[in-house]
Parts: sequence; structure tokens; C-alpha cells
Amino acid sequence: MGNQITIYTDGAASGNPGPGGFGVVLMAGPYRKELMGGFRLTTNNRMELLAVIVGLEALKNEGEEVTIYSDSRYVVDAVEKGWVFGWEKKAFNGKKNPDLWKRFLLIYRKHKVRFVWVKGHADNPENERCDQLAVSAYKHTDLQIDYFYEAENKNT
Repeated sequence: MGNQITIYTDGAASGNPGPGGFGVVLMAGPYRKELMGGFRLTTNNRMELLAVIVGLEALKNEGEEVTIYSDSRYVVDAVEKGWVFGWEKKAFNGKKNPDLWKRFLLIYRKHKVRFVWVKGHADNPENERCDQLAVSAYKHTDLQIDYFYEAENKNT
């Protein structure tokens, strides 16, 4: 515990659904780390949420004070307006991405997290970097499989 941690996140998909990726920039004191990952078939919202999850899961200690900057209203509003906690009480019935929301809540509860929405593509250097990482990730040829998404949507 101690350092204030800042995490910038972004998700992207080429087509929605389509190949997708996420980008994360973590900053704590003098330290900076970039993370990214790409999937062969997924959605933009899944990548936005996964970016936040991966950023939080990368933290070494529990109880950190974390500020997450995201351009995703889907993610920021779901948490800051408390929607996700209502969805959880109803077992995520009828909600998209329950696998990721459950994973998010597990790691979210281990830290003191606050979200800040930032306008995307508005010359915020760290947000732009996350976007570059996300796009670069889905352009790779060795894309991961988003098993939950593909299983849920195999007939669409």
C-alpha cells in the first residue's frame, strides 16, 4: 500500500463484433507499464471492460488507491452509477458480459478504485497510447480466443 496508482485503459474492435484488442497504461510514482492483448472475435465493450480488469489484476498489492481513466461510458457509468451492483444482485440475468463483470468485481473489491471518464480521441496522450496499443493488439496474427463470447454467440 502507499502509491497512488493511475491506470488508463481502452478497448477497440474492428467491426463490432470483430477482431478486438485492449490497451492499458499503468503509472505509479516513477514506474510505467504498458499491457495489451488481442482477440479474434469479440466486441468493443468487452475489450473496454477487459482492459480495466487486466490493469487491476496487474497490481501487486491489495488495498491500492487506484484512479482509472476510461473513455467507455459503458464501464464508467456501470460502476460509478452503481448499475453493476444491481446486476450482480440479479445474477446478471439478461445482462451482457457477465463473465467479465464477475471477474471485474472480484479484483475491484480488492482495491480503492475510482473511475474518471475521459473523452476519447481528444488529444489525451495516455488515452491515445491505450488506443494505439488496443488497435495494434487486434492487428496481430496470433489472436487469443474469447471463449465466453464465441460460445454465447455461436449461432449469430
